[in-house]
Amino acid sequence: MLNTQRQEPLYLLIAVSLFLVASGIDPVADRYTWFLETAPVMIGIALLLPTYKAFPLTPVLYRLLAIHAVILIIGGFYTYAEVPLFNWLRDTYELSRNHYDRVGHFAQGFIPAILAREILLRRSPLQEGKWLFLIVTSICLAFSALYEMLEWWTALISEEAAEAFLGTQGDHWDTQWDMFLALIGALCSQLLLGPFHRRQLQSHLNIN
Repeated sequence: MLNTQRQEPLYLLIAVSLFLVASGIDPVADRYTWFLETAPVMIGIALLLPTYKAFPLTPVLYRLLAIHAVILIIGGFYTYAEVPLFNWLRDTYELSRNHYDRVGHFAQGFIPAILAREILLRRSPLQEGKWLFLIVTSICLAFSALYEMLEWWTALISEEAAEAFLGTQGDHWDTQWDMFLALIGALCSQLLLGPFHRRQLQSHLNIN
């Protein structure tokens, strides 16, 4: 069982990498938009590979990061406004828009919250409690705001890719919705997964 757990990050890396490469062969979105949307996955792989032995993460965090990568890759392949399943949901239930980007921004808070929580518990004096909860939430909000600024700067530089990359779908409040959903994701993640994450830190890394 222990050997399987040690190998699991490798299996997840291979699966995500193959999915990423396949998505880039002939994306529905233009290749520039695909690159912009999947760049965080490439950066994440580049950071996790050299740090794996020195700073291995908990199994739950590796799984969450893999899920987040898949969400980003799907958004890059189709663009967030054109993911077929969510187009079907929009048309079937007469929704105002394709809501896949809402899922993406919820995940943008939900998954980085566990990453921030783990790094802080392992590399700072912080312990479980209200201050940890507040700081993790603040980090996720800051990350969401930074991502919105990156989208804005990209739109200013490349007007051609702006609409597909931003995915506002005509919603003037899209930026606010994105950050709000990241906030909700960060709160839900800590409340739902906090105790389980604590147990994983204790059992896999001997962190109290």
